[in-house]
Amino acid sequence: MRDVHCYIVTYDISDPKRWRKVFRLLLGFGEHVQLSVFRCDLDALQVARLVNALHQVIHHSEDQVILLRLGPATVRTLEDIVVLGRPKVFAPPGPRVV
Repeated sequence: MRDVHCYIVTYDISDPKRWRKVFRLLLGFGEHVQLSVFRCDLDALQVARLVNALHQVIHHSEDQVILLRLGPATVRTLEDIVVLGRPKVFAPPGPRVV
């Protein structure tokens, strides 16, 4: 069984063209939550692939991407996320059709 963890990925990209590339890249890895925020359920190989792909797109002196590991990709982890204001229902962990 893969050791899959839930990540919050947030990014600050200074160029709109690169921002769109990062956005499209992340669509293949997770769930779009807010403007520059995604929730992704990833195993170690997927994290390595994502980081490698991001390295190819971003400008390291101008842009920033942060991956925050929240814990195992389980319903319990999603229940621990507090959302204020407009409610957000997260997609359950598991296989995704892209």
